[in-house]
Amino acid sequence: MSASEVSLYLDPQIRDWVLFPITLVMILVGILRHYVVILLQSTPQKLSRAALREQRALTRSQILRATSTKSLLPPSYYTSISRHLSQAFESGKYLKDGPPKPGDAPASPLNPMTDPAAMDGMMAGMKTQMVMMVPQMVIMGWINFFFQGFVLIKLPFPLTLGFKSMLQRGIETPEMDVRWVSSLSWYFLNFFGLNGLYRLILGGENAADSSRDMMATPFNTTAAAGPGQDFAKLFKAERDNLELAEGLYSWAGAGVEERVLRKYGKLPPQ
Repeated sequence: MSASEVSLYLDPQIRDWVLFPITLVMILVGILRHYVVILLQSTPQKLSRAALREQRALTRSQILRATSTKSLLPPSYYTSISRHLSQAFESGKYLKDGPPKPGDAPASPLNPMTDPAAMDGMMAGMKTQMVMMVPQMVIMGWINFFFQGFVLIKLPFPLTLGFKSMLQRGIETPEMDVRWVSSLSWYFLNFFGLNGLYRLILGGENAADSSRDMMATPFNTTAAAGPGQDFAKLFKAERDNLELAEGLYSWAGAGVEERVLRKYGKLPPQ
């Protein structure tokens, strides 16, 4: 009998006192972390009307560019909106401080360390990362201390040997079937596999999603056009982008009459 055909019989108490507790603790910790992050979030600062108008103008231009290749706007409307935005960006009409005056010196680069909004964003990101890291370190230490070397479950489908190091961490037994899962590996499987359950319980925008936590950084404070950005430079670049998008413009309604007639057999196909 080969080593892969050897059967293991697990004590039911391993299921009751190791498998279920690890899974339950990770679910409860994820839910608790979600609500702790909500409590730690600071109240967002209200933007002035001029600052909001500044951001919305840039967003409007970006949406117009993104839909230029199959735009629902007729050519006259698209051209009118695109050129109006280009002229407004060139003149500085949408800047919250107003158009630059002839004698004004060029604005110095903004320092995020002196911007209160940017500092608040950095602190919020660092607090979120700490809430994510500390519980996971505690759970991993708890599993290593109490359940190290336990074999918990056997997967019901075959796997290649490449999964052995991922599924049997903490168990140095090369002869064991790769489908057996150790306690530490069960922790990592739950860490990445419970995201769907968190979305079902807490909603799509929850703070327990480990995949989003791994991609996030403490200094990811603002979007590309958030507070602390130099909108004069952004508007200048956006004006050039609008000119390029205007050359790629195509109307989704061009030739719609012929397409409808061909669809219903009133015209021969091309």
